[in-house]
Amino acid sequence: MKNNSCICVRCWVHGMVQGVGFRYSTQREALKLGLTGYARNLDDGSVEVLACGEADQVEQLVGWLKAGGPRSARVDKVLTEPYQPGKTWTDFGIRY
Repeated sequence: MKNNSCICVRCWVHGMVQGVGFRYSTQREALKLGLTGYARNLDDGSVEVLACGEADQVEQLVGWLKAGGPRSARVDKVLTEPYQPGKTWTDFGIRY
């Protein structure tokens, strides 16, 4: 078994990121990278993303978010912080 460090990062993505398929594109990207967690819209118009998995893959997803995510979106800024989840995620879902 490979000894890769598993980490979780919580991101807040600001910009034109609601109503443009952002959560679904993020889910597709995260599943492609083998990550677990979720993406959900927040009341302030931003999207919260929780990504858990191998550090390299989590960094790839964060990089994808910072690069603008899907073409239909406009990302102005991405804030991130390490996260210690109170539960283990089994997949990457869309939360409402």
